[in-house]
Amino acid sequence: MRFFIKQLLLIFFTLSLVAQVQQEVEPPYNIKTIVFKGPTEDQFPVIELGEQLLLEFDDITASEQDYYFKIVHCDYDWTPSELLKSQYLIGTDNQRIIDYENSLTTLQPYSNYRLTLPNDQLKFRVSGNYLIEVYNMVGELQFSRRFIIYQNAVTVGGVVKRSRDFNFLNEKQVVQFNINTSGFEIVNPKKEVKVAIIQNYFWPTAIYNIKPQFTLGNELVYKYDQETSFYGGNEYLNFDTKDLRAPSAAISRIDFKELYNHYLFTNQYRYDREYTYFPDVNGDFVVRTLQGEDVSREAEYTKVHFSIPYNPEFGLDDVYVFGKFNNYDLSDENKMVYNEDTGNLELMYPFKQGFYNYKYVTKNKEGVVDLNSISGNSHFTENSYLILVYYRNFGDMYDSIIGIGTANSRNISN
Repeated sequence: MRFFIKQLLLIFFTLSLVAQVQQEVEPPYNIKTIVFKGPTEDQFPVIELGEQLLLEFDDITASEQDYYFKIVHCDYDWTPSELLKSQYLIGTDNQRIIDYENSLTTLQPYSNYRLTLPNDQLKFRVSGNYLIEVYNMVGELQFSRRFIIYQNAVTVGGVVKRSRDFNFLNEKQVVQFNINTSGFEIVNPKKEVKVAIIQNYFWPTAIYNIKPQFTLGNELVYKYDQETSFYGGNEYLNFDTKDLRAPSAAISRIDFKELYNHYLFTNQYRYDREYTYFPDVNGDFVVRTLQGEDVSREAEYTKVHFSIPYNPEFGLDDVYVFGKFNNYDLSDENKMVYNEDTGNLELMYPFKQGFYNYKYVTKNKEGVVDLNSISGNSHFTENSYLILVYYRNFGDMYDSIIGIGTANSRNISN
């Protein structure tokens, strides 16, 4: 009996540890267009310690609700670190977001909220993985987002190569890199250093726990093939609604009913077609409008209509429109529905005016998501890669980030 109780306690303890992994929480229907970025235009907040972040979002109830934010410091595996808040923050979080304004002369009223970090009330002490959580006035979590703070203690150089695996020669890309630790003492790199490789700033396909293949002087060398390979995917599709009344190469027609409706041309399946270069921003988006100067408050919300022919090859698989515009979430709001009259899968989704990337992805009955079943895979596809270098010395209480590197498959080589 005692053994049985111990086993139950062990299982409970294990489950509690798993439950602590900090996943990104997606917002309710009323919160739209979450912009979260550092000093670059990429909607992926990676900043050096001391640089500034911007968080911006809209509440389409336009009720001027109070929202509060909290900051959580996490270890390499995205579980909360052992640090006290006073050990990773200067100042206090759980503050109200006081910078907000209502939209100006828009058909869809909304309240726009802005938060910059660090600010006069709050600064960061250490590098590492972080999570920002936004709560409403009654303490309910509305959404959360990951962000990265790093220090430039080591340098990282990376390249993208074609896979040497004959089975994936034309489908996969391999990230190879080295870490130069000159000036930063590392005694046992295989235990003290960890890396994460992220394709197009998309966390679910990130690769972790790759050990250095060998050490060459002050360099840690990672020249793997299969262990650091990613499917190339295909370029994202795009549309631009900055001008409310003008059709474009992607927009077939526009009509007005309560809000502007933008109907995109019906897209085609690309999994069985040759790769075609099609410049994109790797799933990202930029809010912009020709109808006003203050983009945050004057950009309209429009209803964008997507369509793609029904394909019996995918049968009853669920098909979603996918992109950074909703943080790559797969929910009923961006799930396509079959229209018997047109024979197409269709979706209407509200977007704030701007330039958006998107693609179609599938999820089968077992819940398995396939990112490239509709768009296909090619080693030629332009993808960006971010390499994060984590460090924890013996006795340290948290995983710091001592350097980052980038690579792009635009210059892919054999």
